[in-house]
Amino acid sequence: MRVATFNVENLFTRYLFARGVDSRHAATHGFTTEDLRFRMAEPSAKRLTAETLLALNADVVALQEVESLDVLKQFRDRYLGGREVWPHALVIDGNDSRRIDVGVLSRFPIVHARSWQHLRSERGFTFDRDCLEVDVSGPLGVLTLYVNHFKSMRAPNRTRGSGRALTRARRLEQTAAVRNIITERFGPDPSDAPFIVLGDFNDFVADDHQGRSGIRDFVEWSAVENVLNRLPEDERWTHFFAGRRGGLDPAYRQLDFLMPSRGLAARNPQLPEVERRGQPGRARRFSGQRFEGVGESRPKASDHCPIVFELTSL
Repeated sequence: MRVATFNVENLFTRYLFARGVDSRHAATHGFTTEDLRFRMAEPSAKRLTAETLLALNADVVALQEVESLDVLKQFRDRYLGGREVWPHALVIDGNDSRRIDVGVLSRFPIVHARSWQHLRSERGFTFDRDCLEVDVSGPLGVLTLYVNHFKSMRAPNRTRGSGRALTRARRLEQTAAVRNIITERFGPDPSDAPFIVLGDFNDFVADDHQGRSGIRDFVEWSAVENVLNRLPEDERWTHFFAGRRGGLDPAYRQLDFLMPSRGLAARNPQLPEVERRGQPGRARRFSGQRFEGVGESRPKASDHCPIVFELTSL
Protein backbone atom coordinates (compact mmCIF):
# COMPACT_ATOMS: atom_id res chain seq x y z
CA MET A 1 0.00 0.00 0.00
CA ARG A 2 1.70 3.18 -1.21
CA VAL A 3 0.88 6.38 0.70
CA ALA A 4 1.87 9.85 -0.48
CA THR A 5 1.57 13.52 0.40
CA PHE A 6 1.59 16.34 -2.14
CA ASN A 7 0.97 20.08 -1.98
CA VAL A 8 -0.47 20.59 -5.45
CA GLU A 9 -0.08 24.39 -5.28
CA ASN A 10 -3.39 26.14 -5.86
CA LEU A 11 -5.51 23.50 -7.54
CA PHE A 12 -8.18 26.06 -8.29
CA THR A 13 -10.76 26.58 -11.01
CA ARG A 14 -8.77 29.43 -12.52
CA TYR A 15 -9.76 31.04 -15.81
CA LEU A 16 -8.77 33.66 -18.34
CA PHE A 17 -11.95 35.48 -19.33
CA ALA A 18 -12.97 36.88 -22.69
CA ARG A 19 -14.04 40.51 -22.77
CA GLY A 20 -17.56 41.20 -21.66
CA VAL A 21 -17.94 37.87 -19.84
CA ASP A 22 -19.42 37.78 -16.35
CA SER A 23 -16.71 35.89 -14.44
CA ARG A 24 -19.21 34.82 -11.77
CA HIS A 25 -20.41 32.09 -14.12
CA ALA A 26 -17.08 30.27 -13.67
CA ALA A 27 -18.14 29.06 -10.25
CA THR A 28 -21.21 27.45 -11.81
CA HIS A 29 -19.76 26.02 -14.99
CA GLY A 30 -16.52 24.65 -13.58
CA PHE A 31 -14.12 22.81 -15.86
CA THR A 32 -16.71 22.14 -18.58
CA THR A 33 -17.50 25.74 -19.40
CA GLU A 34 -17.34 27.07 -22.97
CA ASP A 35 -13.71 27.40 -24.02
CA LEU A 36 -14.22 30.56 -26.07
CA ARG A 37 -15.54 32.42 -23.04
CA PHE A 38 -13.66 30.74 -20.19
CA ARG A 39 -10.19 29.49 -21.00
CA MET A 40 -8.55 27.46 -18.26
CA ALA A 41 -5.48 29.20 -16.82
CA GLU A 42 -2.20 27.28 -16.88
CA PRO A 43 -3.43 23.98 -18.31
CA SER A 44 0.23 23.01 -18.81
CA ALA A 45 0.82 23.30 -15.05
CA LYS A 46 -2.25 21.18 -14.31
CA ARG A 47 -0.95 18.54 -16.72
CA LEU A 48 2.40 18.49 -14.93
CA THR A 49 0.68 18.22 -11.55
CA ALA A 50 -1.26 15.24 -12.87
CA GLU A 51 1.83 13.64 -14.39
CA THR A 52 3.55 13.91 -11.03
CA LEU A 53 0.61 12.34 -9.21
CA LEU A 54 0.45 9.46 -11.66
CA ALA A 55 4.21 8.88 -11.40
CA LEU A 56 3.85 8.30 -7.65
CA ASN A 57 1.77 5.18 -8.33
CA ALA A 58 0.28 5.74 -4.88
CA ASP A 59 -2.82 4.06 -3.53
CA VAL A 60 -3.64 6.92 -1.17
CA VAL A 61 -2.56 10.55 -1.60
CA ALA A 62 -2.98 13.31 0.98
CA LEU A 63 -3.37 16.62 -0.84
CA GLN A 64 -2.92 20.23 0.18
CA GLU A 65 -4.16 23.39 -1.58
CA VAL A 66 -7.27 21.97 -3.22
CA GLU A 67 -10.16 24.40 -3.69
CA SER A 68 -13.06 22.00 -3.23
CA LEU A 69 -14.27 18.44 -3.68
CA ASP A 70 -15.86 19.36 -7.01
CA VAL A 71 -12.55 20.76 -8.27
CA LEU A 72 -10.70 17.63 -7.16
CA LYS A 73 -13.21 15.37 -8.89
CA GLN A 74 -13.05 17.41 -12.09
CA PHE A 75 -9.25 17.29 -12.02
CA ARG A 76 -9.34 13.55 -11.37
CA ASP A 77 -11.77 12.92 -14.22
CA ARG A 78 -9.94 15.10 -16.73
CA TYR A 79 -6.31 14.30 -15.94
CA LEU A 80 -5.99 11.24 -13.68
CA GLY A 81 -8.07 8.57 -15.35
CA GLY A 82 -11.34 9.21 -13.56
CA ARG A 83 -13.32 7.36 -10.95
CA GLU A 84 -12.11 3.99 -12.26
CA VAL A 85 -8.55 4.84 -11.12
CA TRP A 86 -9.41 6.91 -8.02
CA PRO A 87 -12.88 5.87 -6.85
CA HIS A 88 -12.65 7.64 -3.48
CA ALA A 89 -12.14 11.38 -3.04
CA LEU A 90 -12.60 13.60 -0.02
CA VAL A 91 -12.28 17.34 0.62
CA ILE A 92 -13.97 19.19 3.49
CA ASP A 93 -14.04 22.97 3.30
CA GLY A 94 -11.80 24.36 6.05
CA ASN A 95 -10.93 27.71 7.56
CA ASP A 96 -8.67 29.25 4.91
CA SER A 97 -9.90 32.53 3.46
CA ARG A 98 -8.26 31.66 0.12
CA ARG A 99 -10.27 28.41 0.03
CA ILE A 100 -7.22 26.15 -0.04
CA ASP A 101 -8.19 22.93 1.68
CA VAL A 102 -6.71 19.52 2.44
CA GLY A 103 -8.08 16.32 0.96
CA VAL A 104 -7.50 12.71 -0.01
CA LEU A 105 -7.57 10.61 -3.17
CA SER A 106 -7.74 6.87 -2.53
CA ARG A 107 -8.03 3.62 -4.41
CA PHE A 108 -9.44 2.04 -1.24
CA PRO A 109 -12.60 2.92 0.70
CA ILE A 110 -12.54 5.84 3.13
CA VAL A 111 -14.46 4.35 6.06
CA HIS A 112 -14.18 7.22 8.53
CA ALA A 113 -13.49 10.93 8.28
CA ARG A 114 -13.42 13.66 10.90
CA SER A 115 -12.67 17.34 10.56
CA TRP A 116 -10.96 19.20 13.40
CA GLN A 117 -11.36 22.67 11.92
CA HIS A 118 -13.70 23.67 14.75
CA LEU A 119 -10.94 23.72 17.40
CA ARG A 120 -10.35 27.21 18.81
CA SER A 121 -8.06 29.03 21.18
CA GLU A 122 -7.74 32.66 22.25
CA ARG A 123 -6.11 33.30 18.85
CA GLY A 124 -9.17 32.06 16.96
CA PHE A 125 -9.33 28.84 14.95
CA THR A 126 -6.43 26.52 15.78
CA PHE A 127 -6.00 25.26 12.22
CA ASP A 128 -5.70 27.64 9.28
CA ARG A 129 -7.05 24.86 7.08
CA ASP A 130 -7.84 21.67 9.00
CA CYS A 131 -6.40 18.54 10.52
CA LEU A 132 -8.35 16.00 8.47
CA GLU A 133 -8.55 12.60 10.16
CA VAL A 134 -9.21 9.83 7.63
CA ASP A 135 -9.41 6.05 7.98
CA VAL A 136 -8.67 4.09 4.81
CA SER A 137 -9.49 0.39 4.62
CA GLY A 138 -6.85 -1.22 2.42
CA PRO A 139 -5.36 -4.67 1.85
CA LEU A 140 -3.26 -4.45 5.03
CA GLY A 141 -6.08 -3.28 7.28
CA VAL A 142 -7.32 0.15 8.38
CA LEU A 143 -4.78 2.99 8.27
CA THR A 144 -5.46 6.39 9.82
CA LEU A 145 -4.12 9.54 8.16
CA TYR A 146 -3.85 12.98 9.75
CA VAL A 147 -3.65 15.38 6.80
CA ASN A 148 -2.29 18.83 7.67
CA HIS A 149 -1.28 22.14 6.16
CA PHE A 150 0.16 24.29 8.92
CA LYS A 151 0.49 28.06 9.14
CA SER A 152 2.70 29.65 6.48
CA MET A 153 5.98 31.36 7.40
CA ARG A 154 4.93 34.40 5.41
CA ALA A 155 4.85 37.54 7.56
CA PRO A 156 1.35 38.87 8.30
CA ASN A 157 0.25 41.87 6.26
CA ARG A 158 1.61 45.24 7.35
CA THR A 159 4.08 43.73 9.79
CA ARG A 160 7.85 43.92 9.88
CA GLY A 161 10.29 41.29 10.97
CA SER A 162 10.91 37.61 10.31
CA GLY A 163 7.78 35.85 9.07
CA ARG A 164 9.08 32.62 10.52
CA ALA A 165 9.45 34.13 13.99
CA LEU A 166 6.16 36.02 13.82
CA THR A 167 4.15 32.93 12.87
CA ARG A 168 5.98 30.33 15.00
CA ALA A 169 3.43 30.41 17.82
CA ARG A 170 0.67 29.34 15.44
CA ARG A 171 2.60 26.26 14.30
CA LEU A 172 3.45 25.36 17.90
CA GLU A 173 -0.25 25.52 18.70
CA GLN A 174 -1.18 23.46 15.66
CA THR A 175 1.37 20.71 16.25
CA ALA A 176 0.33 20.47 19.91
CA ALA A 177 -3.30 20.09 18.79
CA VAL A 178 -2.44 17.28 16.36
CA ARG A 179 -0.54 15.47 19.08
CA ASN A 180 -3.52 15.79 21.42
CA ILE A 181 -5.90 14.52 18.73
CA ILE A 182 -3.73 11.42 18.22
CA THR A 183 -3.31 10.63 21.91
CA GLU A 184 -7.00 11.11 22.59
CA ARG A 185 -7.76 8.42 20.03
CA PHE A 186 -4.86 5.99 20.49
CA GLY A 187 -3.86 6.60 24.10
CA PRO A 188 -0.95 8.37 25.83
CA ASP A 189 1.62 6.22 24.01
CA PRO A 190 0.36 5.82 20.43
CA SER A 191 3.75 4.75 19.05
CA ASP A 192 2.48 1.35 17.88
CA ALA A 193 -0.83 2.52 16.41
CA PRO A 194 -1.49 2.33 12.62
CA PHE A 195 -1.41 6.03 11.73
CA ILE A 196 0.58 8.50 9.63
CA VAL A 197 0.81 12.27 10.10
CA LEU A 198 1.53 13.92 6.77
CA GLY A 199 1.26 17.12 4.81
CA ASP A 200 2.85 20.53 4.32
CA PHE A 201 4.19 21.67 7.70
CA ASN A 202 5.31 25.07 6.32
CA ASP A 203 8.45 25.08 8.48
CA PHE A 204 11.72 23.21 8.82
CA VAL A 205 13.42 21.57 11.77
CA ALA A 206 16.63 23.61 12.08
CA ASP A 207 16.79 26.99 13.79
CA ASP A 208 18.38 29.77 11.73
CA HIS A 209 18.72 33.56 11.57
CA GLN A 210 15.00 33.84 10.76
CA GLY A 211 14.01 32.26 14.07
CA ARG A 212 13.40 28.99 15.86
CA SER A 213 11.55 26.05 14.42
CA GLY A 214 7.87 25.76 15.20
CA ILE A 215 7.68 22.06 14.31
CA ARG A 216 10.86 20.47 15.69
CA ASP A 217 9.34 19.14 18.92
CA PHE A 218 6.52 17.53 16.94
CA VAL A 219 8.76 16.04 14.24
CA GLU A 220 11.07 14.65 16.95
CA TRP A 221 8.19 13.30 19.06
CA SER A 222 9.10 9.78 20.18
CA ALA A 223 5.78 8.36 18.90
CA VAL A 224 6.56 9.07 15.20
CA GLU A 225 9.39 8.84 12.68
CA ASN A 226 10.20 11.34 9.95
CA VAL A 227 11.00 8.71 7.31
CA LEU A 228 12.74 11.23 5.06
CA ASN A 229 15.63 11.05 7.54
CA ARG A 230 16.37 7.62 6.06
CA LEU A 231 17.70 9.37 2.95
CA PRO A 232 21.11 11.07 2.66
CA GLU A 233 20.94 14.60 4.08
CA ASP A 234 21.18 16.36 0.72
CA GLU A 235 18.21 14.29 -0.57
CA ARG A 236 15.75 15.31 2.13
CA TRP A 237 14.54 18.56 0.59
CA THR A 238 10.96 18.89 -0.68
CA HIS A 239 10.85 22.61 -1.47
CA PHE A 240 13.14 25.07 -3.23
CA PHE A 241 12.90 28.71 -2.25
CA ALA A 242 14.45 30.91 -4.92
CA GLY A 243 15.20 33.77 -2.51
CA ARG A 244 14.70 37.52 -2.93
CA ARG A 245 11.41 37.92 -1.02
CA GLY A 246 12.17 39.59 2.28
CA GLY A 247 15.87 39.60 1.47
CA LEU A 248 16.14 35.86 2.15
CA ASP A 249 18.69 33.61 0.50
CA PRO A 250 17.82 30.67 -1.79
CA ALA A 251 17.31 27.45 0.14
CA TYR A 252 16.45 23.76 -0.25
CA ARG A 253 14.42 22.55 2.73
CA GLN A 254 12.09 19.85 3.94
CA LEU A 255 8.70 21.48 4.42
CA ASP A 256 6.67 18.36 3.63
CA PHE A 257 6.52 15.44 6.02
CA LEU A 258 5.30 11.85 6.09
CA MET A 259 5.57 10.50 9.63
CA PRO A 260 4.26 7.03 10.53
CA SER A 261 3.97 5.97 14.14
CA ARG A 262 7.28 4.66 15.45
CA GLY A 263 6.05 1.06 15.45
CA LEU A 264 4.54 1.29 11.98
CA ALA A 265 7.80 2.77 10.69
CA ALA A 266 9.82 -0.04 12.31
CA ARG A 267 7.65 -2.63 10.56
CA ASN A 268 8.36 -0.90 7.24
CA PRO A 269 12.13 -0.29 7.00
CA GLN A 270 12.12 0.63 3.30
CA LEU A 271 13.16 4.04 1.99
CA PRO A 272 10.70 6.78 1.04
CA GLU A 273 10.73 8.30 -2.42
CA VAL A 274 10.69 11.99 -3.36
CA GLU A 275 9.38 12.85 -6.85
CA ARG A 276 11.23 15.89 -8.24
CA ARG A 277 10.72 15.67 -12.01
CA GLY A 278 8.01 18.33 -11.85
CA GLN A 279 10.28 20.88 -10.18
CA PRO A 280 11.27 23.99 -12.19
CA GLY A 281 14.69 24.12 -13.79
CA ARG A 282 15.94 26.73 -11.34
CA ALA A 283 15.93 24.06 -8.59
CA ARG A 284 19.38 22.98 -9.76
CA ARG A 285 20.08 20.55 -6.95
CA PHE A 286 17.91 18.13 -8.89
CA SER A 287 19.94 17.22 -11.97
CA GLY A 288 17.76 14.42 -13.30
CA GLN A 289 15.46 14.37 -16.30
CA ARG A 290 12.35 16.50 -15.81
CA PHE A 291 8.89 15.97 -17.21
CA GLU A 292 8.40 17.32 -20.69
CA GLY A 293 7.25 20.93 -20.61
CA VAL A 294 8.73 21.93 -17.24
CA GLY A 295 10.19 25.44 -17.49
CA GLU A 296 12.94 27.35 -15.74
CA SER A 297 10.43 28.80 -13.30
CA ARG A 298 7.05 28.03 -14.92
CA PRO A 299 5.24 25.91 -15.80
CA LYS A 300 5.89 23.41 -13.03
CA ALA A 301 3.98 20.68 -11.24
CA SER A 302 4.12 22.49 -7.89
CA ASP A 303 6.52 24.42 -5.70
CA HIS A 304 6.60 21.30 -3.46
CA CYS A 305 7.86 17.78 -4.10
CA PRO A 306 5.60 14.88 -3.13
CA ILE A 307 6.79 12.09 -0.84
CA VAL A 308 5.62 8.49 -1.25
CA PHE A 309 6.17 5.62 1.19
CA GLU A 310 5.28 1.98 0.56
CA LEU A 311 3.82 -0.02 3.43
CA THR A 312 4.11 -3.79 3.49
CA SER A 313 2.68 -4.24 6.99
CA LEU A 314 0.43 -2.43 9.46
